[in-house]
Amino acid sequence: MSQQHTAATPREAKVPPPPGQGRGGLARYVIAAALARTADGGAVVAVVLIVTSSGGSGTLAGVLGACITAPHLVGPFVARSLDLAQDGRKVIAAACLLYATALTAGVLTYSHVPATLTGLLLATAGTCGSLLTGGISSRLPAIVGPRLRTQRRAQGWDVATYGIGGTVGPSLVAALSGWATPTAAALTLAAVAATAAGGVLLLPFTAPSHTGDRTTILKPGATLALIARTGHLRRTVYLTMIVALSVAALPVTAVHVTKTLGVEPATAAVLTAAYGLGNLTGSIAVMMFPLTGNPDRLMRRLALGVVAGLLAVAASPTFTMTVAAYALTGLLNSCFFASTLAARTEYAPRSARSQVFIWVAALKITSGSAGTALAGSLTSVNVRLPLLVGLLAVSAAAVAATVEARFARTDVKRPFP
Repeated sequence: MSQQHTAATPREAKVPPPPGQGRGGLARYVIAAALARTADGGAVVAVVLIVTSSGGSGTLAGVLGACITAPHLVGPFVARSLDLAQDGRKVIAAACLLYATALTAGVLTYSHVPATLTGLLLATAGTCGSLLTGGISSRLPAIVGPRLRTQRRAQGWDVATYGIGGTVGPSLVAALSGWATPTAAALTLAAVAATAAGGVLLLPFTAPSHTGDRTTILKPGATLALIARTGHLRRTVYLTMIVALSVAALPVTAVHVTKTLGVEPATAAVLTAAYGLGNLTGSIAVMMFPLTGNPDRLMRRLALGVVAGLLAVAASPTFTMTVAAYALTGLLNSCFFASTLAARTEYAPRSARSQVFIWVAALKITSGSAGTALAGSLTSVNVRLPLLVGLLAVSAAAVAATVEARFARTDVKRPFP
């Protein structure tokens, strides 16, 4: 990578950021993103608890929970509205409000209307989920400005908001369900999503990407085709998906590995907490020491780091070492995630950046769900089999990406304006 891409010039360093950008804009972004992702991260747990606590079957709980997660894959087909909008903040804020409204209606109507209607309401909320994740992330580059080091540091903050959402959301649901009811917990999440809408509207305004010509905005299918034929973006997608599928085995494995280590099953929570703490530590590390170098190369190297973490988990002979291995894997996965955010930012064409962000986010969530299901079936054969399958899959993907990049005609940093 050339020097101009790794550090800002003295002239760049002296240019003040546009109004609303800089630290103030980033702080508002972190708050809004953390609120939105907390709501999205805890909703599935709340729905499952509502069903099971009222005597519903595990099958119904799983189906209604899937109504929240599965529609994330529909997100790319609504993402074009974000690229077309004159003010993308209004689109995301509307998605937050619709998420809050649909989630509220879904939990309040449960057991009072046919389960199909409840499922449709929850699916409506789920359809908005990708705008609360990848959609918000697509706003970050314009908020923090063009300096590469600043963007890389901000991506560490973004990773942290995902970690907060995935940790605080379920924890909040668990606490409120014990203190009050699961329904109260779900309604609290809906209120959090509505609050996030206000936070999004307070973000700095960013100019639309279409510059008045909306015909330049690709349609969802065309965006996916663009990703498929563009080496940098294609590698971003399949590395992201394979790593997500592999690390999704960790929570499932945690429950079963406690038996082989001779500890109480309840200590599985310690393992998942260690993984979450590792994720947070990794995001802090990226904030303090931003990633440098070509995102394509970074993804491949950090994917192999995740392989090392999974291998450490599989090979750990004691509970203490397993806790440390979970934390290490979380840290490495956090750094890998930051590298994928950098790749999406730096390789996506500006006219389709929002759609690229959301496509990758949607495919990542789908792959993670498949990984959880796969891990559940493989643990019945051998507790550590999901980990072994995962590390082999990530290794193969990293090797394939390396070979593909090496034989590519060019390896420029920004194939699109």
